[in-house]
Amino acid sequence: MNQLRKTLSLMTVAALLTSISSVAMAQEAGKTEPAKPDAAQADTAKADPDKVLATINGSKITNKDVDQISADLDPQFAKLPDDQRRLAALAAIIDIKSLAAKAEAEKLDQTPEFQARLEFLKDRALHNDYFKQQVVDKITDADIRARYDKEIAAMPPQNEVRARHILVKTKEEAEAIIKQLDGGAKFEDVAKEKSTDGSAAQGGDLGYFGPGQMVPEFDKAANALEVGQYTKEPVQTQFGFHVIKLEDKRTQQPPAFDQVKDQVKSILIREKYMELVKKDRGDLKIEYTDPATGAAIKAATEAQQ
Repeated sequence: MNQLRKTLSLMTVAALLTSISSVAMAQEAGKTEPAKPDAAQADTAKADPDKVLATINGSKITNKDVDQISADLDPQFAKLPDDQRRLAALAAIIDIKSLAAKAEAEKLDQTPEFQARLEFLKDRALHNDYFKQQVVDKITDADIRARYDKEIAAMPPQNEVRARHILVKTKEEAEAIIKQLDGGAKFEDVAKEKSTDGSAAQGGDLGYFGPGQMVPEFDKAANALEVGQYTKEPVQTQFGFHVIKLEDKRTQQPPAFDQVKDQVKSILIREKYMELVKKDRGDLKIEYTDPATGAAIKAATEAQQ
């Protein structure tokens, strides 16, 4: 059923996009040349939430209605440019209202199933609005920055290394390469000539990497070297045989604030949500009539804490 709804939703969006694209192409080809409003008037119309875009059976549909309702429609709408999003959302609203009117005429809104679903949808909408008001809207950039600083301060310092490597298929090939290097061959030149890895064009340069970013055998061998040294024995991994040269060691730099700002905000939102729910659940009288269900809910709740 969920897949069917998703398919129908995507079909609706695709049809709307096709319709809108056709109009745009017709305008560009000169088939349709609507009057071009003054730019200032167009901006004012967009900004006016009370501007009426259409009436459906006498009911007014405003910019505000379209913006509010489009947020609850398929996520594909959000990817459209603003003008196309409004047109697509308005067309979807008209389609929805047309079938809703038919459903009301057949008294589908009076069935117990519909009433139960309507009650849940009301609860969910109130839940979302309360959550946004009490949690999301109250998180400031200063809160996010403070949490970022706290996490960075708690991170133990880790080293990272920069290495080059030459990857070949056999141990014998790797041993021959080590002899070349012992004889004075330049590592970068040999890597460009003989390495089968994608880094060969860069002289085998893998850049900087921290613990766990490479397979264990490679990671251990690279970190055992001193800067400027290369492995005197081939290093075997699942990819083949490597000759590794260590270029540099340094303390790993933490990710920049702007790189992880959204992730840190998500962590804050989740934590504050859990705090809010835990506090407000205390106001509810909850009884699990099925012991197994009660035990499962309790275990899941404890695991989240």
